[in-house]
Amino acid sequence: MNRFQNKVVVVTGGTSGIGLATARAFSQEGASVFITGRRQDALDAAVQSIGGRVTGVQGDMANFADIDRLYDAVQQQHAQIDAVFANAGGGEFAPLGAITEEQFDRTFGTNVKGTLFTVQKALPLLKDGGAIVLTGSTAGSEGTAAFSVYSASKAAVRNFARSWILDLKDRRIRVNVVSPGATRTPGLVGLAGDDAEKQQGLLDYFGTRIPLGRVGEPDEIARAVLFLASDEASFVNGVELFVDGGQAQI
Repeated sequence: MNRFQNKVVVVTGGTSGIGLATARAFSQEGASVFITGRRQDALDAAVQSIGGRVTGVQGDMANFADIDRLYDAVQQQHAQIDAVFANAGGGEFAPLGAITEEQFDRTFGTNVKGTLFTVQKALPLLKDGGAIVLTGSTAGSEGTAAFSVYSASKAAVRNFARSWILDLKDRRIRVNVVSPGATRTPGLVGLAGDDAEKQQGLLDYFGTRIPLGRVGEPDEIARAVLFLASDEASFVNGVELFVDGGQAQI
């Protein structure tokens, strides 16, 4: 399929995991893709891995100057953006009583502030009738021990979509949320540290909580993002699409 032939798509946090898989899927369907990442070496590797018409822009999406540099890079090549996948984010475990100000600021800075201004600063370039997809999480709807800061940040992202569809209705810009369940990404396995056995143990544990009996793969999340960003979802607006094997439904 070539649903994104000659279209321009921005994917933040595109150097690994879900972001990388989604950027690659957009590219394979004909899009000109702009990705971001904090580390230049990872960004260079991702650009080479994705192939096609892809541009890497180094930056931290919690930093206004880096967001501005991203859209400056887009504007140098294109007159408009067709879709934005505001995906950059992260989190870490800390139970109530051990949460630090630094952890809070880091998580909300990327997941909430970064998402907000990634979208807001895209608006002058985003075409009327375009699409915005935000990365949520099943954690935004469920209670998770020692993960309250991350969970709260994703609940905020969910409400962004509900509110922004009203702000953007005159421009017919759709805003939707994709909420993955446990997915085999470097970010998830990294929560268990560097020990491979502990990483696999974490994935196995998450698998026991999912009706399909396994964690998801980044490509499975990518397919959902492309649907929400495509014309196939032309009447889908403000939804939270759980891609989680049923995890959030039980």
